[in-house]
Amino acid sequence: MTKKITICLLFLVFIPSFAQTDFTPNWSKGVVWYQIFPDRFHNGDPSNDPKVEDQDGAYPFDSTSDFQIHPWTSDWYELKPYEKKNGKDIYYNLQRRRYGGDLQGVIDKLDYLQSLGINAIYMNPIFWAPSSHKYDALCYHHVDPSFGPDPEGDKKIIMNEDPLNPEKWVWTKADLLALKLIDEVHKRKMYIIFDGVFNHLGVNSFAFRDVEEKQEKSAYKDWFMVDSWRDAAIGSKFEYQGWFGVKTLPEFKEDENGIVSGPKKYIFDATKRWMNPMNKGAQYGIDGWRLDVAYCIAHPFWKDWRNEVKSINSEAYLTAELVDPIDKTKPYLNGDEFDATMNYNFSFLVHDFFVQDAKGISVTQFDTQLKELREGFGEGVAQNMQNLVGSHDATRIGSAVANPDGKKFSDWGAYFNWSQKSNNIDYNARKPTDKQLEKQKLIAAFQILYLGSPMIYYGDEACMWGSNDPDCRKPMVWSDKEYDSETFNPNQSKHEADKVDFNSDLFEWYKKFIALRNQYEAIRIGNFTTIETNDAGKTYAFSRKLGNQEVIVIINRSDKNIDFTNPILKKGKFRDVFTKKVMKKLVVKPMDVVVLSNTIFK
Repeated sequence: MTKKITICLLFLVFIPSFAQTDFTPNWSKGVVWYQIFPDRFHNGDPSNDPKVEDQDGAYPFDSTSDFQIHPWTSDWYELKPYEKKNGKDIYYNLQRRRYGGDLQGVIDKLDYLQSLGINAIYMNPIFWAPSSHKYDALCYHHVDPSFGPDPEGDKKIIMNEDPLNPEKWVWTKADLLALKLIDEVHKRKMYIIFDGVFNHLGVNSFAFRDVEEKQEKSAYKDWFMVDSWRDAAIGSKFEYQGWFGVKTLPEFKEDENGIVSGPKKYIFDATKRWMNPMNKGAQYGIDGWRLDVAYCIAHPFWKDWRNEVKSINSEAYLTAELVDPIDKTKPYLNGDEFDATMNYNFSFLVHDFFVQDAKGISVTQFDTQLKELREGFGEGVAQNMQNLVGSHDATRIGSAVANPDGKKFSDWGAYFNWSQKSNNIDYNARKPTDKQLEKQKLIAAFQILYLGSPMIYYGDEACMWGSNDPDCRKPMVWSDKEYDSETFNPNQSKHEADKVDFNSDLFEWYKKFIALRNQYEAIRIGNFTTIETNDAGKTYAFSRKLGNQEVIVIINRSDKNIDFTNPILKKGKFRDVFTKKVMKKLVVKPMDVVVLSNTIFK
C-alpha cells in the first residue's frame, strides 16, 4: 500500500558498505518469492463468494447498487449489465468488483507454484476487511470470513468474542483454513509470510466502531489519534486522523515509543497467534511478515516488535515496504528492526536500464548503482532483499515494457500517477507486443540470476499486463480457462482485440531460469563480481561464485548481435548451462542472455 499522491522522492543517495554481523535468516537468502493478491488469484470455493454487504465501509461506499461476483474471464474494462445500472464509470465499478479468490484457491494452486520453482509466498492481506485489497482491516486476529468455507458462521462467532481477551479468541473456519494453507506450504518445503498492516485499522473495525459510538467512554479511547470528541454542549464534533487524511483508515496513536500500549499489545497478541497458533509451536505458524507502510511507524515500536517476533521464531523473516533511498532506509536495516525490504530501489534501476530506451542509463551507470545498492546494507541484507520489478502498487512489468521513455520509476509520485490509466489516457494499457515481451524476458532472466531474492508478482510469468492500480490487480490468467479478449477502453469505446491467454512460452522462460537458480548455489547465495561493462555495445557480464562453483552471465541489451570474448573463457572451463557446449568465445543475440558455468549438471 502506498500514497496515491505526488511525492518528491529524493535522488538515490548511496553510502559505502561496512563490516556488519549478519542478523538475517538463512532460509530466506536467495529464495524465489511469489506475491499473491488473494481476491484475484483463484476462486477455489464459490460457496463463500463475498456479498455486496461485505464491502460496507470500503470505497466507493456503495453496498446497495446491484452486485454480483464478477466473471473471472471477462474483458477488464467492460462494464457488465449489473454495473451499468449504477450509472458510474469504470473506475468506480472496478473498486466494487469482487472475483471470489480465496484461501482454498491458493491451496489448489500450490502445485502450480511448486512446478514454477517458487520457494516462498508473500500473501497480500488476508485479515477481515471490506475492500478487495484488505488494507482496511476490521481486525488482525481473524482471516476474512469470505476467504473461508463458512462466512456467515464465522461472522457470528467473531461478533460474540472479546477482542481484548486473546485467551478467548476463537478459531473460525477461515482461520483454520489459513493454518491448513500454512501446513500445505510447509509440506512442499516452501515458506509463507503474511502482510501486516499495523499503522491503522479500518473505520468499521471493532475498536474504532466502539470509539465512534461510546466516545470517551470507550475501552479503546486511547487507541487512535482523536482531535476532538463529540460534545453537543459545546458544539464539538468527533474528529480524528486517518492515514494521509483517509478517514476510512484511522491511525493508531503514537508517542515517543511508537504505537501506544493498547493497540501495541493487540498487535503483539495477533502476531503471536499467527506465528505460534494454539501454542503448538512456531513450525505450525507463518515464517515471517511483510510490513505495510513501515515508514509511518516510529522506530522504537519496530525494535520491540522484532524482539517479540524473534522470541517466537528466531528464523522469522521481516521485510518492510519502504520506497526511500539508501540513507533513509538504512536505520530500518541495522539488525534491530527488519531483515530486508521490498527492493523498490532495485526496480528503479532495472526500469532505468532495461525498460527505458532513449532515456535509459548506461551499462556503467547501471553497474555502479547496483553495486552501491548491493553494498549499502551489508551482505546478509543484500541476499534477503526482495528484488521485484512490479507489485500490487505499480504498473505490471508487461505494461512497463510497453511504455518506455515516459516518467522514471524512481520519480515515485510522478510515475505512480502517470502510469495509472485513470490519470493518463495516453498510457498504453494494451497487450505487450512480441518484441516488448523479449524485453520482459531479459528483465526476468536478470532478476532471477542477480544477487538477492527475486520476487515474481502473480501472473507476470503468464503474460499478464495492466497499468498501475487498479489495473495491475486483474484476475489471474490460468491455462485451463478461456478468457474474453480485451477490446474495451475505459470510456467504453473499443480497440482491436487483445487476446488474453496463458503464455506458455513466457511461463517456460521463467521456469527455466528459476530452475537454474534452484540448481546452482552460486546463483542463490554466491557473491557477485562484474566482468564487463560495455556502454557502446550495451553488454553487461557478471559472475556469481560460491566456493569452486562459478556462473557467468552475459546480457546483450542492444538490438545487434555482439561478440563476447574474455580472458576468463580462454581456458575452456566454461560451458553453456543449456547446450552444455564449451564456450571460449560466443555471440549473444539482441536482447538476449547467455549463461555459462564451470559446473554442469545432467
